[in-house]
Amino acid sequence: MGFFSEFKEFAMKGNVVDLAVGVIIGAAFGKIVSSFIENVITPLLLKPALDAAHLSTIEELTAFGGVKYGLFLSAVLNFIIVAFVLFLIIKGINSLKKKEEPAPNQPAVPTQEELLTQIRDLLKNKQ
Repeated sequence: MGFFSEFKEFAMKGNVVDLAVGVIIGAAFGKIVSSFIENVITPLLLKPALDAAHLSTIEELTAFGGVKYGLFLSAVLNFIIVAFVLFLIIKGINSLKKKEEPAPNQPAVPTQEELLTQIRDLLKNKQ
C-alpha cells in the first residue's frame, strides 16, 4: 500500500472526520459565546460598574499601572458561560434520549457449584 493511499485511508476514518467537524463547530461556538459576552452580558450586567470606572469594556480593567486583570475576568466569564451552556445542551440531549427499559426479570442462572450440588442431591435421593 502506498504512502498516499495509507494517508487517505487514515484521513477518511470516521473518527478523524468527526473530530474535524467537532473542532470547526467548537470554533464557531466560541465566536458565538464571545459575541454573547461582549455584546449582551457586558452591556446588561456590567454596564453600571464599567461606567463608574469610566471604561467601555471589561478588558480595559487594569491595576498597579499595567496588570490587565480585566482580560482575566473576561476569560473567566467566558469559561463560566461556555460551561453553563454546554451543561444545558448535554442535559437537554440526555432528556431526549430514549429511556432504557429495564430487562424483564429472568431467572438467575445457577452457578456450576449449585448445579453440582443439585445433581449430588438427586443422586442421593435415587439411592
